[in-house]
Amino acid sequence: MITTTLFGLVGGLGLFLFGIDIMAEGLQKSVGNKMRRVLEILTGIPIMGAIMGALVTAVIQSSSATTVMVVGFVNAGLMTLKQAVSVILGANIGTTVTAQLVAFQLTDYALPAIGIGVILFLFSKHRLTKYIGQALLGFGILFLGMDTMSSAMKPLREFPPFIDLMLSFGKYPILGIIAGALFTAIIQSSSATTSLVIVLSGQNLVDMQGAISLVLGSNIGTTVTALLASIGTSLTARRSAVAHLLFNVGGVLVFLPFIGYFEGIVQHTAASLPRQVANAHTIFNVTNTLLILPFINQFVSFISRIVPGEELVIERGLKFIDQEAILRTPPSIAITHATKEIIRMAKIAADSFQDAYKAFMENDPHYIDQVLQKEEVIDELEKEITLYLARLSQRSMTESESRRVTALLHAVNDIERIGDHTQNISQLTRSKIEERLPFSAVAIEELRTMFELVADIFNKAYTAVENSDQDLAREVLKNEDKIDLMERTYRNNHIQRLNEGVCYPTSGIIYLDIISNLERIGDHSNNIAHLVMGDWR
Repeated sequence: MITTTLFGLVGGLGLFLFGIDIMAEGLQKSVGNKMRRVLEILTGIPIMGAIMGALVTAVIQSSSATTVMVVGFVNAGLMTLKQAVSVILGANIGTTVTAQLVAFQLTDYALPAIGIGVILFLFSKHRLTKYIGQALLGFGILFLGMDTMSSAMKPLREFPPFIDLMLSFGKYPILGIIAGALFTAIIQSSSATTSLVIVLSGQNLVDMQGAISLVLGSNIGTTVTALLASIGTSLTARRSAVAHLLFNVGGVLVFLPFIGYFEGIVQHTAASLPRQVANAHTIFNVTNTLLILPFINQFVSFISRIVPGEELVIERGLKFIDQEAILRTPPSIAITHATKEIIRMAKIAADSFQDAYKAFMENDPHYIDQVLQKEEVIDELEKEITLYLARLSQRSMTESESRRVTALLHAVNDIERIGDHTQNISQLTRSKIEERLPFSAVAIEELRTMFELVADIFNKAYTAVENSDQDLAREVLKNEDKIDLMERTYRNNHIQRLNEGVCYPTSGIIYLDIISNLERIGDHSNNIAHLVMGDWR
């Protein structure tokens, strides 16, 4: 009996998790990108953040996916800690939708859902219909897994050790909380844990208090996913993950002394035990959210104190130019504002280049994340500044002003390309770190020399633009041939080392790609210097 039950339970749980994954993927493909964009924009007010967190989680069927997404947004600078916390609060509510669906006992519709879902997914030519079919297929597999687990657990009703274990969760709720947390942490899905508890309750294998303790524990275990996702991310992203942990643990601690009263309230919400368990999950998360929302500022301050540090914040969007005021701004002043914005963009690119350099030399992936974050800001600025200059070029200007606008358009493009090459270098560095690729001392020193030279000429190039300094621009141009010669010399040296077996072949490929990207950054820096001299390329 034990073997049959174990196989049925493991197989059913596997089907359930696979079904959730397929259903979530189908739903995300159909509406996920739009939901992400809405999540990014409409979270300024805490209550709106909570509502959006609940809606997004209900759609993608995974609070873990929502919290990981939020950690990613925070790490990219798209969300503040306060916004992230509000979304996480709502995500806890949204995840209860799965338990509510499971409590409807829809197992009779599992096979028809699978059949219809497969037909839509395999044979439909319309993309949205295919995604809906995929979601329906996942829905069917999910309930097929539930039915398999339910059938496997029936013999346990006559197995004394298991009955005693379930009874202990009712007598000692702390044991149920620990068990629920551990199980959820292992399988990375609170929905699976609560659904399994609903199956247990449907077979009368667990009483109400035991079921509630397991559900409360699942809310603690689900925070592990966000904590893992926050490793190596920005300070604010780590604070978001810690906020998720403390919020859920705090909520459980608040409810624990009143678990008997809570049981009495839940029993009045429905007639069947499975539905009561689902309602308990929903009531707990809604109440927990409502209790903390009015004090979200204090909660965020508390998180900042227990996870101390000063976060690097990159100001996104335009700072010196106003798209709406362009028609009211004299061209000469508009050009000055655009120049300031371009210099700001160049300084972000220069900082990003230094991050790539540190990532390579120190084998620290944290700097790579900073490169990617700054690259997003650079791309945003490139689009906005280009639009501003394009609109400005349509206005009546003097010949010198017109030439200046054209030169600035070239500069924006060159700086954006420098950001792209820096990102390439950071990705090559990631491969070096993850694959633990060795580099000879000679190769490291050559790269150090080239990095420092390229950084110097780029800094001088944008400083020359900032100050209209032709002497400084000439210094940059003097290094044009030097960088090209350095790239050719280092390439030949490295190929010789490869032939002699001094360098590891895979490392050699990365080395050659890095010096190629460095040479291209040098070329774009020279282009910027030519703009100052009035002979742009």
